Amino acid sequence: MLAQTSAAARRVPFLFVLVASLALVLIGVLLGEWMRLAACPLCIIQRALYLTLGLVAAIGLMVAARPVAARLAALAMTLAAGTGVFVAGYQVWIQRFAPSTNCSPYPTWWEDMVDRAGEMMPLLFKASGLCSDPAWKFLGLSIAEWSLGWFTLFLLVALRALTRRR
Repeated sequence: MLAQTSAAARRVPFLFVLVASLALVLIGVLLGEWMRLAACPLCIIQRALYLTLGLVAAIGLMVAARPVAARLAALAMTLAAGTGVFVAGYQVWIQRFAPSTNCSPYPTWWEDMVDRAGEMMPLLFKASGLCSDPAWKFLGLSIAEWSLGWFTLFLLVALRALTRRR
């Protein structure tokens, strides 16, 4: 009975991250469509990271009964969430302290990757906005600031799942 309870407890963080990350992607797409908000390359990278978190969390749900596999999934989730914190934090920095800056002064490999993804799946990955433009705020925070908060929460959840004792 104790083993079943601990396996169920190991599933909780994965289920939370799966549902929340996919909901955030859906909300982002709907906001973009309804309010005619143009996503920037950094927004698209964050969207891809939310999808990555959802995929890793789904895998974590499937392997949660195996402690080593669950820790590996939590480690992958930690890396994806940490990357999200960095990307969202960089965009927040641009919006707050360097509004005349674009995502980067020269097209980078990741902007080329976003452009290719946007050609294949424009609804999810089309980038036509500026990273320095907050465009829309909710409760005084830009989408990038909200995203930074969510990635930070996911990072904390993933770290908790990673360091959880048997």
